[in-house]
Amino acid sequence: MTHTRGKYADYEGLREQAVALRRAGLSLRQIRDELKIHNNDLLNRLVKGEPPPGWTKRPNAKDDLRARARELRLQGWTYDRIEAELGCSRSSVSLWVRDLPKPERRDAAEQARLAARLRWDHELAVRDEARQRTKAEATKQIGEMSARDLFIAGVALYWAEGSKDKPYDRRESVLFVNSDPGVIRLYLAWLCLLGVEPERLTYRLMIHMTADTEGAKRFWADLVGVDATTFQKTTIKKHNPKTVRKNVGENYRGCLVIRVAMGAELYRRIEGWWSGMVDSAGRDHAPPRLR
Repeated sequence: MTHTRGKYADYEGLREQAVALRRAGLSLRQIRDELKIHNNDLLNRLVKGEPPPGWTKRPNAKDDLRARARELRLQGWTYDRIEAELGCSRSSVSLWVRDLPKPERRDAAEQARLAARLRWDHELAVRDEARQRTKAEATKQIGEMSARDLFIAGVALYWAEGSKDKPYDRRESVLFVNSDPGVIRLYLAWLCLLGVEPERLTYRLMIHMTADTEGAKRFWADLVGVDATTFQKTTIKKHNPKTVRKNVGENYRGCLVIRVAMGAELYRRIEGWWSGMVDSAGRDHAPPRLR
């Protein structure tokens, strides 16, 4: 016992050493081993008032929720809203934010507007989920496209979006213009099915004068698998100050123009294919006549 009292006689000296080690980031176990102190009560008294280093704290699964709750409370959210948003108990929310100032009470009209807004946001989320579910189910219904599926789709697509010959303007050329990357991919797959060699295709960008022309050209070049330097001269659309453009933003990349060289014969076939489709549909799938 005499030995023990002698070992810990210089209490203040031990405390200075223990505090220094604590502030250096050591744990209690490391301080104990360093100072050879095996009395836990004495060890705790030596470092009393010194916070433990952050690395010794066990992660708390609710730390993120607590931080989010405090953030929402500072934004003026009520306990009910925070509880519903985070899925926590009211007692937890109260414990986490009770030291923060209470939000100002809203008048009845404002509370009604807020409640309506929350209900509408929920309704929009439900509708969007249903919309995405319908699209996903419809995508699965298509499955793998056969060569004939692609052939028919391509003919219809060209006749809807491609250039067409007119009696007053003879232009038997295969020219396709579109701004939808998916449409462009399907159209190119169709041309490949028809045996059109890539060397016969030329590309040109049509875009508004205020857009990122070079960025759009790189996007389309990557999509179709060619070097952007092979594109023909860009067609710039001038701005009409009387109109309000909605095709703006980073996703606006203008339209891609694809021309098939020596395409007169192919155009005549496309027109014939389309006529055959129309005749077949009218003959085999005619709508019932009204009596």
